[in-house]
Amino acid sequence: MQSYDSPFSSRYGSPDMRALWSDERRRKLWRRIWVALAEAQHAAGLVTAEQAADLKSHADQINIPRALEIEKEIGHDVMAEVRAFAEQCPIGGGIIHWGATSADITDNADVLHQRDSLTLILKRLGELLTAFATRIEQTRDLPCMAYTHLQPAEPTTFGYRLAVYAQDLLAHQAALVGVRDGLRGKGLKGAVGTQASYGEILADTPLSPGELESKVMAALGLPAFAIATQTYPRVQDYSVLAALAALAASLHKFAFDLRVMQSAGFGEAAEPFGEKQVGSSAMPFKRNPVNAEKICSLARYIGALPQTAWGNAAESLLERTLDDSANRRTILPEAFIALDEILLTAKRLVEGMKIDEAACARNLEKFGPFAATERVLMAAVKAGGDRQHLHERLREHSLKAWDAIRADKLNPLAGLIAADPDFLRLIQPNRLKMLLDAREYVGTAKERAGLMAKQIRERVK
Repeated sequence: MQSYDSPFSSRYGSPDMRALWSDERRRKLWRRIWVALAEAQHAAGLVTAEQAADLKSHADQINIPRALEIEKEIGHDVMAEVRAFAEQCPIGGGIIHWGATSADITDNADVLHQRDSLTLILKRLGELLTAFATRIEQTRDLPCMAYTHLQPAEPTTFGYRLAVYAQDLLAHQAALVGVRDGLRGKGLKGAVGTQASYGEILADTPLSPGELESKVMAALGLPAFAIATQTYPRVQDYSVLAALAALAASLHKFAFDLRVMQSAGFGEAAEPFGEKQVGSSAMPFKRNPVNAEKICSLARYIGALPQTAWGNAAESLLERTLDDSANRRTILPEAFIALDEILLTAKRLVEGMKIDEAACARNLEKFGPFAATERVLMAAVKAGGDRQHLHERLREHSLKAWDAIRADKLNPLAGLIAADPDFLRLIQPNRLKMLLDAREYVGTAKERAGLMAKQIRERVK
């Protein structure tokens, strides 16, 4: 191929999502709006039934080569499609686009693109949430170390860690439903939003411009903004892209954390790796987290797109400027296609994720005693001990334990504390041994992880 081929045309996203943003579908949506306009004009007595029927019968006969040929000559994509459509319609071709401005067609089509794409994104998100619910249920009782500042902190459960990601995704689901259901089209308002052109052609007819607009938008199943200029308010694009970017941020966190968990020194979880999959062209032993890295890469790209939409909204001067047009051809479809790819990949990762229980136990054995010092301190003070003195003793034992770990030895902290008279005089040996076992020091994590999985099951049907 001797021309640029976008990775969003074939490499990323599903065929379903790419089809939603295809050139053919875009032109079909334009024609659908022209047909709806003609049928409303027929109701006003401006267009004959035969003219409207002629348009409708040819609406799906897209001829992209012919439209592009005309566009090359006249330099206007909408008018090129009007002419290509008109050539196919010997009866109704002359009334296509009557009273309309380009954005009456393209803006409403753009919102239909976005609404359908949000519906597909929500479907993907629901499937991912269901996958999370299953893995949470499987691992809600599996203890592992938790980390703050990338340093061992206290124990948690693996299922609780997954529930953190799932809770964010559940919130994004609700937000995206609100964004989708709140979408509005431009409606039919003409060149600057006043409906002056429609008022002219509807004079002495039974329909007002508002009634004509209502008929068309009802046929499209799309509510319209009450007020618009030549375009619908571009801040709506920003709201859509910001919501997509927020979801991408949470998916980035999950993928980034998985990359950490797969790294040497953690080893608690890893993305699935195919039997014939190649990890590196130079190092045959590598099992790189390439899918998680892809999620992070695409999410980072999505996160940058709302800034462009912000500029489109903030810098659209007076009734409209055209400096948003070129970038909107890219940022809208690519945001949805990239997020579609991320969601599909994340679902595969969650379903196929390899969780190494032995590694979880090993890390817990290595670092858990440090977390157990909190339990020991609380119990010893409750038994009458001096908190400050006991805190200092624990600090001293912990420093010795860290030296042993750095020397690649087993963590001796539990033994040091269990043999310390300052603690033995306050806590019975059996109870002290129990307190030093960090595996059960997970609070209510198991129960709340289970409740999150249940909430997902109830929300995602």
